Amino acid sequence: MSISSRIEIQSISVKQHLVSPLLQLLRFCIVGGLNTFVDVLVFNLLMLGLPTQDNGLLVIYNSLAYLVGAVNSFCWNKLWTFQQRSSVTNGQLARFALVTSLGILCNDAFLWLATTLLTSFSLTSFLWVNVAKVCAIAGSVAVSYLGMRFSVFPKTYEVEMSLPPSNPHLFISPRSLSVILPAYNEEALIGQTLCTVMAALSSWMHDFEVIVVNDGSKDRTADIVAHLAAYDRRIRLVNHPVNQGYGTALVTGFKSVTKELAFFMDADGQFDIRDLVRFFPLIDEYGAVLGYRRERQDTWMRKLSAWGWKQLVRFIFGIQVRDIDCAFKLFRAEFFRTQRLETRGAMINVEIIYKLARAGYTYTEVGVHHLPRRAGKATGAKPAVILRAIRELFLYAEKWRHEEQQTLYI
Repeated sequence: MSISSRIEIQSISVKQHLVSPLLQLLRFCIVGGLNTFVDVLVFNLLMLGLPTQDNGLLVIYNSLAYLVGAVNSFCWNKLWTFQQRSSVTNGQLARFALVTSLGILCNDAFLWLATTLLTSFSLTSFLWVNVAKVCAIAGSVAVSYLGMRFSVFPKTYEVEMSLPPSNPHLFISPRSLSVILPAYNEEALIGQTLCTVMAALSSWMHDFEVIVVNDGSKDRTADIVAHLAAYDRRIRLVNHPVNQGYGTALVTGFKSVTKELAFFMDADGQFDIRDLVRFFPLIDEYGAVLGYRRERQDTWMRKLSAWGWKQLVRFIFGIQVRDIDCAFKLFRAEFFRTQRLETRGAMINVEIIYKLARAGYTYTEVGVHHLPRRAGKATGAKPAVILRAIRELFLYAEKWRHEEQQTLYI
């Protein structure tokens, strides 16, 4: 049986939900009309049941009505306007709650202002409160749409997979693959991680290698990898005499790649290599497939610092990626053979995506599982690491902007 005949494409369903901004806005307006109906209906039911002309109580009625409309808005906008079929995440709910809160504040502010201005006109109380309500809704629509479009439901590609675990040869890729595993003091997990990776890759493809970059570990990480490499030549060990940092470990791995595709994943056991099977159908169309953690299993401090870092990167570089530092990414290896990577710290992922886009490559995103850390210790949220990363961010932003300007004048 040939390799191509053993690829069961029907088991993988790749759904690319691409809706033009104009159609998206039209759908949002339609949903907005439905929300307005629900909002005004609840507001008037409260007014009929407990009539009042007190501005403070009107604001409370307005907030309750807006909240009911917001729940309706979330369901319709998720499934129809922005067409996201993925499961609802805690982060998505938190962003929706924030956008909804901002919408309520804007709505209430507009309502207060409108009621204050309209009381000077000779209108019945029932009429002027509804005119004020419509004005408030119109004023908060822009805030709601922008929040939904760019924060709650950002454009992405959803990939759904159904792979029966009983058939290990369900999908075999004709492409060759280099897997990079940066490791620092991972003796508790590196052996299990390597065995899991080798088992999965062996069932998918014939030509692959696993490159473990031991970044100056002080434990038995290098010994464990060397022992496994002695039994399987597809495992390669690259040693740094001293710890040089995560970015340097990745760059060393990229320089060691010999296959068509390059994939890197952390060696700490927080990712499931089986998620990679969903990336292969997309890499023929895109220059890279970027993973994002659906339910991030980290401390609140790491989540907070990651959110702040993502917003800063978006503002400085305009990079629209859901999880910039997710250590689960697949690339065409040719990119690393033609691009020189300069950063060696926390900026490495930013540099890769920035230069990938600048070189004309496209990329898409796929949600992956994120597992609780079972051993080892994370260092990314340390103040010294964060401050160094921010310093590098502004330093290289200025450097690359200057290089782009020089290129334009040549």
